[in-house]
Amino acid sequence: MLSLCHRKIKADHSVIIHMQLTGSLFLLHFFFLASSFWSKAEGAACLSLGLILHWALLGTLTWTAIEGFHLYLLLVQVFNIYVRRYTLKLSLLGWGVPTITVMICGVGGSYGKYTLTENTSNITSLCWIPTAAVRYITVNGYLGLVLLFNTAILAVIVVKMWQLRLRTVQAGRKVRRFWKDWATLLGLSCVLGLPWGLAFTTKGAISLPGIYIFTILNAFQGVLMVLWFWSITCKSNYEEQSSKDISLSNIRS
Repeated sequence: MLSLCHRKIKADHSVIIHMQLTGSLFLLHFFFLASSFWSKAEGAACLSLGLILHWALLGTLTWTAIEGFHLYLLLVQVFNIYVRRYTLKLSLLGWGVPTITVMICGVGGSYGKYTLTENTSNITSLCWIPTAAVRYITVNGYLGLVLLFNTAILAVIVVKMWQLRLRTVQAGRKVRRFWKDWATLLGLSCVLGLPWGLAFTTKGAISLPGIYIFTILNAFQGVLMVLWFWSITCKSNYEEQSSKDISLSNIRS
């Protein structure tokens, strides 16, 4: 809806990437609920739900990594970052990798009914990936690579931001700037999907608290993406309006 209401900024690569990530998050949540509600489905129906859920998850992780890569270009490299057909190439990567992966897994018969067992009285069924090896490689392994990549990107951004602050921020404003930087760091951490690392704490002695914390924090990723998109659109509108006002004042003078 926000994208439709703000078509005039559609050429902004950042907005396009944000919308792709937000869309993949929506698909992930939607198909996760669908896979849970229709977990009693059999045969091709359950296989299809598991495949689409896997595709949405891989799409979310891939676009999260692309978000980190794009932030690196904008905030660190800055100059000489023009790439011909940049958005098209990112789209092929963001949706092509998940599509190829699920096609290979689908041909191998990796999808079906998966059972989560906490204890004998708490058993949950889900249309997912019952094959452990496939889950570890295409979910756990891929998630780990994305987290390592985005953690490295965030570390580079923090160092760059800290260097700029030391040069420009006056002594009296350091405390206020410090808290703003921490808020920015937390926001970037959620946007880059770092709370997904809590998925590795959902097994073992702390599995139940880990699941709750993981679910709560990752719910904010979509909210932050919407707020980020809203802030970008407001800033774009403000800059456009300011430029118009300056032009009118120059004409009148």
